[in-house]
Amino acid sequence: MWNRNIEVFMGCEKEFDDADTILFGAPFDSTTSYRPGTRFGSSTIRRESYGIETYSPYQDADLEETNVMDMGDLELCFGDTQKALNAIEECAEKILEAGKRPFLIGGEHLVTLGAFRAVFQKYPEVAIVHFDAHADLREEYLGAKLSHACVIRRCHDLVGDGRIFQFGIRSGEREEFRWAEDHVQMHKFNFAGLEETLHQLKGKPVYFTVDLDVMDPSVFPGTGTPEPGGVCFDELREAVTMVCREADIVGCDVNELSPHYDESGISAAAACKIVREMLLALKRK
Repeated sequence: MWNRNIEVFMGCEKEFDDADTILFGAPFDSTTSYRPGTRFGSSTIRRESYGIETYSPYQDADLEETNVMDMGDLELCFGDTQKALNAIEECAEKILEAGKRPFLIGGEHLVTLGAFRAVFQKYPEVAIVHFDAHADLREEYLGAKLSHACVIRRCHDLVGDGRIFQFGIRSGEREEFRWAEDHVQMHKFNFAGLEETLHQLKGKPVYFTVDLDVMDPSVFPGTGTPEPGGVCFDELREAVTMVCREADIVGCDVNELSPHYDESGISAAAACKIVREMLLALKRK
């Protein structure tokens, strides 16, 4: 299970025993509510990473100097959401048991729940930092409680009030925004308040989940649920770097690239650079 994948994210070629962070993909989009295709996101990010450099001039750091293994994509059951989540949870659990950090690449946002369940079992005091265009706080979507529209609500079922911190939110039902007032800390539209939140979370384990549609669709069109009014690439790059460098990240994910709607390749390039900057910031702590 722990052999390196044949095709890996650029610079992530360490053996399992030597790695601090383990990349793995979850090609799953069976609960997508609008345009499907995120199941191809992780393989696209891996392949297109060779179009960028291992070196980041933003951080003066290089992926060749990191201890990261890319174990490839999981084989998931598209017809059974719970089975798919269980497989993701099992993989993340084994990574955590080995004393390493799971870094999941989706896939739709529901895949977060599988990895987060494993993290919660090891770190029951964990908090969540969540970047997204959408609140993802619905109790159910079309009768289904396991949907990418409900993923953060399902995480709240585990951690309870006051431990979920959302940024960039600009879309959702009125009920989601009203519910958020009493149960989570929601920062709408941008990353205002992020520095204060990270100071508040100092010394606590943090799970970091990044839905790439937090970026404006003019920057990131390759996603299933585009939402105008988002942040630019540099705003997201600076924010993810700050979180990965300042917080005690015990697990993280990047999700919701849907490459079929990315005709120019700009979305895949943005996704690759976000993953690179996160990996480098985790290394430099």
